[in-house]
Amino acid sequence: MERLRAMAIKEFWAMIRDPKMRIILVALPVMQLLIFAFAVTLEVKNVNVAVLNQSSGRYSDEILEQIAGSPNFRGIIRLNSYEELRDAINRQRILAAMVIDADFDAKRERGEPAEVSVVLDGRRSNSAQILAAYLQAIVMKAGLPVQLAGHIPAEGSIRRNWFNPNLDYFWFNLPTLLVLVVSVSALSVTAQTVAREREMGTFDQLLVSPLRLHELLIGKMLPPMAISLAHGTLFLVVAQTMFGVPFTGSYLLFYLALLLYMLSLIGIGMFISALSRTQQQAFLGAFMAIVPLVVLSGFAAPVENMPGWLRFITYFDPARYFLEISLGLFLKAMTFSQVAARLWPLLLIAIATLSAATWLFRARME
Repeated sequence: MERLRAMAIKEFWAMIRDPKMRIILVALPVMQLLIFAFAVTLEVKNVNVAVLNQSSGRYSDEILEQIAGSPNFRGIIRLNSYEELRDAINRQRILAAMVIDADFDAKRERGEPAEVSVVLDGRRSNSAQILAAYLQAIVMKAGLPVQLAGHIPAEGSIRRNWFNPNLDYFWFNLPTLLVLVVSVSALSVTAQTVAREREMGTFDQLLVSPLRLHELLIGKMLPPMAISLAHGTLFLVVAQTMFGVPFTGSYLLFYLALLLYMLSLIGIGMFISALSRTQQQAFLGAFMAIVPLVVLSGFAAPVENMPGWLRFITYFDPARYFLEISLGLFLKAMTFSQVAARLWPLLLIAIATLSAATWLFRARME
């Protein structure tokens, strides 16, 4: 234990003295918090919506008033013909246009089903679909049984969003951002450990020291693990206090999952570090590992939308399991059995990566 403590303290001081490492430890997490939390948004705001109102009755006016009062829209552009609608879409002046037929109010007066059509700019498909969902919610909120984009809601029906009632994108972004920040810090710090020793010429001194192999490896793994746990705790607190994201699960399960996730990442980082001869090579290796880890985790796109062969690869991605656990513990109050179903793959991946890193480290020493 005395040798382990000395090795861990030595690694801590080596990281703190390095200006580049201080940037990774302090500046990088803050930048990621500010940039990703506010810039990566799933909302569509401050857009104009066009309306071709051919009815001009009290029911159609009620819908227009709801749109005008929505915070998601900047304003309403009133159109007079389909030619104007086509021109506005072609010139990208608008993202969506609502068309209210001439007999809309007359049908509503007779109690017949009426129809509202929405024309979307397919060149910006994601934003257009989100905007269409906003318009559909407004029409349903007006209490009108209106057909919107082929969907007929039931009379008096209420739509409720589970786990995120107000569809607040912070509630999704912050739990996933926690996974991203922890991944970057763990891999970046760990990948530099052995490579820094080689570049500074002190690696040979470690080999002739009284430290055993497992003591040397554990001593180099402890500081990155402590730093990553600190980053995870920081984002856990910030998500709840500053952004109001609820944490509905167990903190014990969260830290257990975070610990296993850290072990799997540290194994990958140590493998990269043992393979690299310079810190630049280690940095590039860590970057090459971070990109597939994050992309295949479901952070950018759902795993279900990926091809079959790519979905199979995601089973070996530890970030996928920790992302599901993070979202589940924040928003869904995941039970122990649900978390355990994702913990054992993390444990297997951690054993595999740490074993590979130990094997390569031993081989490079010999």
